[in-house]
Amino acid sequence: MTVSSCPITNGLPTFRERPFDPPDTVRNLQGEQPISRMTFPDGVKGWLVTGYNQGREILADHRRFSSDIKYKHMAFPSDRPADLEAGIPGLMEHMDPPEHTRIRRRLTGQFTLRRMRQLTPRIEQITADYADAMTRKGPPADLVHDYALPVSSQVICELLGVPFGHRDRFEGNSEKLLRLEIEPEEARAALGDITELVGTLLQIKKKDPADDVFSVLATADDISEPEMIGATLMLLVAGHVTTANTLALGTYALLSNPEQLAMLRADESLTEGTVEELLRYLTVVHIGVQRTPIEDVEIDGVTLPAGEPVLIHLPSMNRDPDQYADPDQFDITRKKAHLTFSHGIHQCLGQQLARLELRIGFSTLLQRFPELRLAEPPENIPMRSDMAVYGVHHLPVTW
Repeated sequence: MTVSSCPITNGLPTFRERPFDPPDTVRNLQGEQPISRMTFPDGVKGWLVTGYNQGREILADHRRFSSDIKYKHMAFPSDRPADLEAGIPGLMEHMDPPEHTRIRRRLTGQFTLRRMRQLTPRIEQITADYADAMTRKGPPADLVHDYALPVSSQVICELLGVPFGHRDRFEGNSEKLLRLEIEPEEARAALGDITELVGTLLQIKKKDPADDVFSVLATADDISEPEMIGATLMLLVAGHVTTANTLALGTYALLSNPEQLAMLRADESLTEGTVEELLRYLTVVHIGVQRTPIEDVEIDGVTLPAGEPVLIHLPSMNRDPDQYADPDQFDITRKKAHLTFSHGIHQCLGQQLARLELRIGFSTLLQRFPELRLAEPPENIPMRSDMAVYGVHHLPVTW
């Protein structure tokens, strides 16, 4: 394969011309250059990967590709400090083995299928409680703030061991940290505040541990206190934002595809397939996953030189026509794996929790509100193109 030009010249475009599709500029590269040249906003030359097989191969290769934050570059134009997270150890997505392995191994027992089965009744109760609250309040409602966000926040709080009274503090700071455009002082203040919260909670768990994730980390003898803070910070932020946005944006997608929604309502056994298709079709982590080769590596005939950053674009990979028939078609009967949770050693630790929350969240919502519909025309729905996790800022619904 030859790479003939540098079509992406100032970082990754994040604006989506259509609410559920990846940006056209990025997506159009797939047919001709699934591995293409890209200039990062700081002027560094690197690579953008939009092909499914090429990206999957890179994600699987943790020996020749590093995730270390010291190699990373801001993928999108922003005033956000490029080194904002550099001083926080324990952020597993920015770590390589053996450090990554040491911390992740401590946490895997909290995210097993057995643990998810134990959590099922509680998640069912949480979704029912917020559906009840929506019913009492009456239509219209904002599905983001009345259902998707509080459901996801309460589930992750109970799993991690965070008192739900801290919800406003960690949700507000998380939203600030996920803005693609934010003043440096505001970003540092938000990070400092949520880091202080996590550190305080860990001290409490160290003295009085319980059956939760924070206690597992707080009592680990092979993880430093700064690493504990970094690992729990990542779980707290990522653990509620991604699921909440998939739940809200997924509802928007279902309401925009009435034939698919009717199929799902007629056959609840399609719920699991619907969740997998929504994860593929929407891919809310839309700013890419970075890896850096530590030696020259050839992928699909293209040599990626050591030290040049590689941005792997999951939304495009999940729409690769070489991997999926009619990839832009939303089809809840599709049976094909996706890369929304990444691949390899950094595959999302909480993916089974996310799947469980989404299955229960959609089932509860559709059962309780059989006439659910949008309360505003699509052009009035504000999309999260300005955030590191895609979705909708608000989703007005009625019934």
